Order: sequence, then structure tokens, then C-alpha cells
Amino acid sequence: MEFEQRRGWVQVPEGLVVPRALGGLWAVRHAQSEANAWFADPATEQRPMRGTDAAVDLTAHGRWQAQRLGTWLAGLSAVQRPGLVVCSPYLRTRVTWAVMAEAATTRHRHPNPIRTLVDERLRDREMGVFELHPYRAIRRRAPEEGLRRERVGNWVYRPPGGESLADVAVRVRSFLDELDVVAAGEQVLVVTHDAVVMSLRYILDGLGAPVPDSLEPVPNASVSQWRREGTRLALRVWGAVDHLAKDADTG
Repeated sequence: MEFEQRRGWVQVPEGLVVPRALGGLWAVRHAQSEANAWFADPATEQRPMRGTDAAVDLTAHGRWQAQRLGTWLAGLSAVQRPGLVVCSPYLRTRVTWAVMAEAATTRHRHPNPIRTLVDERLRDREMGVFELHPYRAIRRRAPEEGLRRERVGNWVYRPPGGESLADVAVRVRSFLDELDVVAAGEQVLVVTHDAVVMSLRYILDGLGAPVPDSLEPVPNASVSQWRREGTRLALRVWGAVDHLAKDADTG
């Protein structure tokens, strides 16, 4: 972000980093869900999916992805291994973690259970009246809303009865601030949603950081990591999916 150099304003090259006490942070986006498959299918992308967002389960492929995440987790060193996991309350994230944990335990590399919590602030972006509507379904049902979203930008667009991405960042900031107090020095893993992972990046980039509205969604079952460097958490891995490769190490 740049400011004109007048009236005391100067160019701000990057965000002002807020000191953090966490030892490190991992963020996993849930594995492929039934809604992800619905939204990607040309046969269904123009109509809403039935049910509620909170109750969407994983696909069979998503469960395979979650197992691969468990293999990745089992392979972490003792220094990097999370001692605390915090999940979104939505079914697809809780199932992702359950499958991950079972796969990791099966490999006998986690003899001690990892503390697990659920925090509602890690839920997905609420879409209000457009819950479980693919984007093309929104355009079909309410063309004026699709146009408004394009005009104001997705970061600040708030669907009727729902949240903007900026709203999501507010609750994620609250979660992160409290986590920093209660889990100081710990490695923490959050299992959550794309909007939350993007919000974590925005918040940890520091005060004044540009909004991440131009970022592509992080992939399903991807891993992002912030490592401790001095007093800050620095982004070191973003949306990695190497562990999902068919020929990835399974030892």
C-alpha cells in the first residue's frame, strides 16, 4: 500500500508486525467436501445445494486427502509437531481432523493424544440467504447481487444476512489474540476453511498490510505454516499440497 508523501504521510512498504507469543502456527484447509464437488460440477454449479453449510461432509476423495494429511502429520519432527489442534465446528473440518488423527496414530508416531478444541470463530464465511449457492447460482437467482459483488470487491461484499471476508478477519483476529495468550510457546494446528486461512495471512502480515483479495483460494487439504522468527510469526509455507502426490513418501 502506498500513501502520498504529504501532510506527514509516507510510503508504507509493509505491515507493522505485531509481536506473537505462539511457538508456531500450522493451518490446514479441510479436505474436499461434498459442496466443493457440487460447486465444481458444471451440471450443478447453477443451482444451490440442499442442507446447511455446517453439516456438509467430505467426499470419498476428501477422506483420502485427509489420510494423506495424517501421513504428513506423522512425519513432522518433535519440534514442529503441534501439541494443540483447534478446529472449526463445521462437520467437514472435524471429519478432516478425525481422519488425520487416526491415520497419524496408526503410524505409531503420536503415542500421546493431541489436545483438540473446537472454536466457532474458525467457521467458514457465512453467506446468509446464499448459503450453499455456487457463484453462478447467485448470479442466476439475484443478478443484482452478483453485480454488486463485482463492483465493491469480494473482500468487503456482504451477502444479505451473511459476512464479508473483512467480517471473517475480525473474528479470526479475536481468536488469534486469545490463542496467543493461552498457547504461548506452543506449536498449534488449526483445521479450518479458505476464508479463515486467508484471514490468518492478512492478520499475521501486520497492521497496514494490504487485503488479500487478489489471492487464489488455498487448495483443499493444503498446509500453510508460520514459523517463529524473533517476536513475529513469519509465513514460510503457503497452500502446500506436496503430501497429496500419488508418489509422496508413505513411510
